[in-house]
Amino acid sequence: MQGKVEICGVNTSRLGTLPQAEMDQLLRKVRQGDEEARDRLIEGNLRLVLSVIQRFDKRGECPDDLFQVGCIGLIKAISNFDPDKCVRFSTYGVPMIAGEVRRYLRDNSAIRVSRSIRDVAYRVLQCKEAMQLRLGREPALEEIARELELPLEDVSQALDAVCAPVSLYDPVYTDGGDPLTVMDQVKDRKNTEEGWMDHITLRLAFQALQPREKEILSLRFYDGKTQMEVAGYLGISQAQVSRLEKGAIQTLRKFVSVS
Repeated sequence: MQGKVEICGVNTSRLGTLPQAEMDQLLRKVRQGDEEARDRLIEGNLRLVLSVIQRFDKRGECPDDLFQVGCIGLIKAISNFDPDKCVRFSTYGVPMIAGEVRRYLRDNSAIRVSRSIRDVAYRVLQCKEAMQLRLGREPALEEIARELELPLEDVSQALDAVCAPVSLYDPVYTDGGDPLTVMDQVKDRKNTEEGWMDHITLRLAFQALQPREKEILSLRFYDGKTQMEVAGYLGISQAQVSRLEKGAIQTLRKFVSVS
């Protein structure tokens, strides 16, 4: 979106703002049904819409579409705003515009979420915006859950379900060199290529053992039995179990070191 001058045919470099006194006057006229005042307010707050949709410019959505959706949120904010409240219009309008954009992104997400979860998410987002205006800060999930009388797990699940998907190749940090991507943060560090090779080597080494040695190692290290329990199970002495176990481990070590 950076460097783009026109959105929906609007030259963004020429977008103006309204003085606070004129804004208050126009808002009161809108409450009286003045359509010209409404149009003037819309034109005078397009820069506000632009600033909000720039938060979503990495979602891969068309800026023109986001701008139009943001304008819908602006119109709703103008229609519902009460100038008698001691709140600046921008304080009320920004969450309304952002909420409209989030609903658009949620409903057009590539990942389909069940209707019931979407409904819960919609209620949670509405409650979050209302509480943010009332408290002057972003409410915690626990506060939203209490407000809606919903389990905390349902609130968290609903918000997670409607989050926009993130590409594994999205950069999360760069210092001028190769960027650190999401994949670098979530990649499997256990099942690496070296781990697979060690696993294959150990499996081949295990197959080279005598049947009794395999059985003893399986009982000891897979089933977690003591040497005494293995001895009782196999009908041999604990000393024999210890000797066979040590011999089997030495064979595995030699096989692995040679490989």
